[in-house]
Amino acid sequence: MRVATIPLQQTTAISIQRAQEKLSVTQAQLSTGKKAPDLAALGSEAVRTLSAHTLLAKQEAHAQTATRLGTTLSLYETSITAIENGSMDLGNRLSLAVGTGEAAGLGEAISAAFDQFRSMLNTSEGGLPLFGGGISTEPYAPTKIEDLAGVAASAQFNDGEAIARARVGDGLDLNYGITASELGLEMTKVYRSLVEAGPFGEMLTDAQKTALTDIKIQLDDAVSGIRRLNAENGRRLAQTDTLVTRANERALVLKDVISRNEDADLAQVAMDLAMHKTTLEASYSVFTQLNELSLLNYMR
Repeated sequence: MRVATIPLQQTTAISIQRAQEKLSVTQAQLSTGKKAPDLAALGSEAVRTLSAHTLLAKQEAHAQTATRLGTTLSLYETSITAIENGSMDLGNRLSLAVGTGEAAGLGEAISAAFDQFRSMLNTSEGGLPLFGGGISTEPYAPTKIEDLAGVAASAQFNDGEAIARARVGDGLDLNYGITASELGLEMTKVYRSLVEAGPFGEMLTDAQKTALTDIKIQLDDAVSGIRRLNAENGRRLAQTDTLVTRANERALVLKDVISRNEDADLAQVAMDLAMHKTTLEASYSVFTQLNELSLLNYMR
């Protein structure tokens, strides 16, 4: 009997082609770790996955912005805290001088405190003044404490009025700028009063004791204002940390959604790969046998 091998050969060839396609897809999944080469191949899940990608990009952008803002606020905190601590130390030094009547080294202590105060007000970030209010030059003008004598405190500041703002969430803008005059105006008045009360010798005069007592009260009020600004900055910093944490948590949820839609199950892929290889090898074997049988039929 003769066997019709040509139709079987065609059927087997089609089976081989399909097995090769499935094997190619499975090998691509194994090498990339993805279910499909592009979003379009995901079918009905493509729209949902694309939306998740969009939301993920937005959350990551908000997290990055909030992180950079947190760095800036930390610099604010460092500078403001330095001014606060320096002012408190100066207040203690004034109280000691008034209490003992001794003023040896008081002028040098005042000058040192002012130098730190000036340096902190002119702190820069990325080449721009941290307390500049939008200007590019140093916001605090005097170079030494003697420059304060006879000059209005407000005239010592060159800062702008721009208040920095950052978009840290959907529809959420955070104002965070602090200007040099806002932070240092009252302390500048204190330092001007100290200059005008000097110079100080080994012992304080009665007039100087009275002046330093009044200046100490003025300094305490100035420190209270500095603490208020530091507390407000700390509140913003805590809010920023919370926003970063929430954005990262949302990003993790979205990444999980994307992973479930896009990422292949590698264990299942490995099983499919073995199965497709076995199917392809079997198809090759059948095709070879059919070729041999076709040749025998031809020879007969």
